[in-house]
Amino acid sequence: MSQPWDYIAKIVSLGDSGCGKSSVLRLCEGRFSPHHDVTIGVEFGSRIVPVGPPASQSLSINNPTKAPSETSPSSKQQPSKQQQQQQPQPQKHMKLSLWDTAGQETYKSITRSYFRGASGALLVFDISRKNTFLSATSWLHDLRQIAEEGIIVVLVGNKSDLASSSTISDSEAANKRQVTVEEAQEWCKANGVMQYVETSAKSGDGVERAFLEVAERIYQNIEAGKYDLNDRRSGVKGPGVEGEGGRGESE
Repeated sequence: MSQPWDYIAKIVSLGDSGCGKSSVLRLCEGRFSPHHDVTIGVEFGSRIVPVGPPASQSLSINNPTKAPSETSPSSKQQPSKQQQQQQPQPQKHMKLSLWDTAGQETYKSITRSYFRGASGALLVFDISRKNTFLSATSWLHDLRQIAEEGIIVVLVGNKSDLASSSTISDSEAANKRQVTVEEAQEWCKANGVMQYVETSAKSGDGVERAFLEVAERIYQNIEAGKYDLNDRRSGVKGPGVEGEGGRGESE
């Protein structure tokens, strides 16, 4: 029986304590709990997701729209022989090895070691707590100091259910948002971070998208030949490679 995935990638989540990193991970695995327990050290999980077309096209992830080329009237009416013979592209899948690291300063010396060997990261903050957003710069610096060069990073603004819109409005008493979408997007541009996604670990909104954004960009790097699939330091493994890399180079 063949394995249900084509690649394995190590993903880490990082950010201040209480941002909901563990809840996001558990929800991605379908095991969300409304009760918050502080992560001690790290928590592990895994998830298999589709990467590349046709899934990436249907979800419009990392798939810029190309302008249609000019064609003659006859070519518009009848598809070419090559198009007629083209077979649907088989969907590929990636197993995400998920490592949720503790956000407390006490455990930083432990959790930083898990950044090694990661090919992707979810940098999580709480949109209702501005200080957790301000801490993102320090977390990103730590990650890039330890992880392999070129690690894929997606900024995640969690607890979007506490905000009634993407902006801050004094007239909306229920709106607890302290960080706007525009602020987060500008931060991504300034710090070379790939994408910003808002999630709600309570409702599930955006959680799947956050993991797919990371996985798809890792897949694009695989296709571009940017990883040595036999070197565990790259954070990505191909078919037939033993083990999942676990802690990367921390041991």
